[in-house]
Amino acid sequence: MMEGWEVFIPGVCGFGLHFVFDGFRLIYTLIAVLMWMVSGVFSREYMAHYANRGRYYVFLWITFIATVGVFLSADLYTTFIFFEIMSLTSYVWVAFDEKPESLRAAQTYLAVAVIGGMVMLMGLFLLYSCLETLEIQELSQAAAALARGEKGKLYLAGVLMLFGFGAKAGAFPLHIWLPKAHPVAPAPASALLSGILTKTGIFGIIILSFQLFAGDGLWGLLLTLLGLITMAMGAFLALFSINLKRTLACSSVSQIGFILVGLGMAVLLSFAGENPAMAARGAFLHMVNHSLFKLVLFLCAGAVFMKLHQLDLNEIRGYGRNKPVLKFCFLMGAMGISGIPGFSGYISKTLLHESIVEYQKALSEGVVRVSGLTNGVSLLSALEAPAAGLFLSQGFWTTAEWVFLITGGMTLAYMMKLFIAIFIEKHPTRQEEFDRMGREGREMNKSSRAVLLVPALLLPLMGLFPAFTMERLADMGQNFFRNEGLSHAVAYFHWENLKGGLCSVGIGLLLYVGLVRQVLMANHHYVDRWPVNLDLENILYRPILQTVLPGMMGAAFGLLDRYIIDVPVSIFLAVSAVVCRGMDHLADGIILLARRTSHRQVREKEAVAEHDWEAGWKKTGRLIMESFSFGLMLFCIGLCLTLGYLFYVFWTG
Repeated sequence: MMEGWEVFIPGVCGFGLHFVFDGFRLIYTLIAVLMWMVSGVFSREYMAHYANRGRYYVFLWITFIATVGVFLSADLYTTFIFFEIMSLTSYVWVAFDEKPESLRAAQTYLAVAVIGGMVMLMGLFLLYSCLETLEIQELSQAAAALARGEKGKLYLAGVLMLFGFGAKAGAFPLHIWLPKAHPVAPAPASALLSGILTKTGIFGIIILSFQLFAGDGLWGLLLTLLGLITMAMGAFLALFSINLKRTLACSSVSQIGFILVGLGMAVLLSFAGENPAMAARGAFLHMVNHSLFKLVLFLCAGAVFMKLHQLDLNEIRGYGRNKPVLKFCFLMGAMGISGIPGFSGYISKTLLHESIVEYQKALSEGVVRVSGLTNGVSLLSALEAPAAGLFLSQGFWTTAEWVFLITGGMTLAYMMKLFIAIFIEKHPTRQEEFDRMGREGREMNKSSRAVLLVPALLLPLMGLFPAFTMERLADMGQNFFRNEGLSHAVAYFHWENLKGGLCSVGIGLLLYVGLVRQVLMANHHYVDRWPVNLDLENILYRPILQTVLPGMMGAAFGLLDRYIIDVPVSIFLAVSAVVCRGMDHLADGIILLARRTSHRQVREKEAVAEHDWEAGWKKTGRLIMESFSFGLMLFCIGLCLTLGYLFYVFWTG
């Protein structure tokens, strides 16, 4: 099912690196190029006042190469290598300003990335032992030929890899890094973290869902449940947040949930014998949409922050009044992500909603069967009865549909809260200052305005002409999902489809009026009513990693030392103390001898020389970094032109 150009680089890390170029990969490589170019141009203004911006640019473009490497990978080994490079280099974005809150958020981000990567690696080892291949295009055939007794091992490998990919995607319960990393990272980096780095995790989940577990009902149900929880929880957190970038970060968690629901429904529809194309195309298009949404919205947030250095809604209230470009761009992103008819988000959300309706229809017609739910795997037989109950429960799927619609309403409610606070309401004391900035055009320079308008204009353009834009994109990427397209055309603006979108709009208006204005505000002031102590990281993860595990390991090694190791601890400690004390005295003696045999004048000359050498080295290093960044930007521009030509070939061919 994979057609395109392939490149193999032998000898790298033992197995070599394997890349392939097809429609799906072309689209996401182009999206990566667009996002990095827009963020790179915007960064020139945003980062102008930072002293260590050279470091930022170096890691910005290294992360670009690693991200593109993930999307172009043709085997999971190559995917893993670039996945880990991307995780480590993007850590620098989160820790960039080195403030205590930034370092703590970066610590959380790195911990999730490393733990997720190691769990994923265990899954890869297990998968290779089962299938003897990590080539993506060979996984489906190898999994189908696997003996029945090995299916349990395959499920375990799949769950381990889902853990790793889900951690990067921001799926529940591994979403904890997003609400903490985004508020402290530079806004252009936040746009990339949310808009495309999370999609590398989704990329891996797509491979698992359509290569290893295509048509597997239990896997589809798992993804759907994770998606429903993730999208509802993320929207709920965003609704309560009063920090602009934290709200957008929680929104990213929610939108990842929408995508997971689409992937889960595609697997379930295939399990039911129905065409999964609607759900798969909806998930893919929502991936594309979310990348553009967050590029626009986070850069708008960056335009606010780089002038006010504030993100609290009470502090930035009214800033966007009399700033038409900023208001227009934010409005396009807000309406797109809210699923308003006429915008691209409505198209992808309609497909996702209709996939749930389609499954409900198959259920009511008696098409869905649950025999052989786990492919005869005795290890999972205990799950068949409860899973079968969910498969066949009309009540469960009606609830799932309402969770989908209500979450869409919450999306509109929190985006209305942001838009009205920033662009409609007035600041009680600084409004005249804010208005003067707008009249003088000081909110952004011309290049920042220009690059921000490009993705903002794409959102209504794609939404108004879906047959020419979004359906063509879905056609190009559908082979990656192993389906052959829709069995019938979708009338996006037919009343039956409009009802779902308008229902979410109505719910959103009610939530804004009844919850945001009445409960989450007091005396025209936005109030943070989320309990401070209700933090999954502080309640669960940090105690486990910092207290429970060290305690258990300490007890285990204590028992090992007491009953198994023959050498007493006291002897080991005594020898260690003698060796360390001897090395300490030796070092002191060397330093004292150096002081006695050197002259003060020599020391001063050496100090001056060392200072000059250090200053020269720093200057040279800065020039190298800036040259490297400039070279990578030129490489990106050239790659964009090349990919644009290839995109034209795919589009017209």
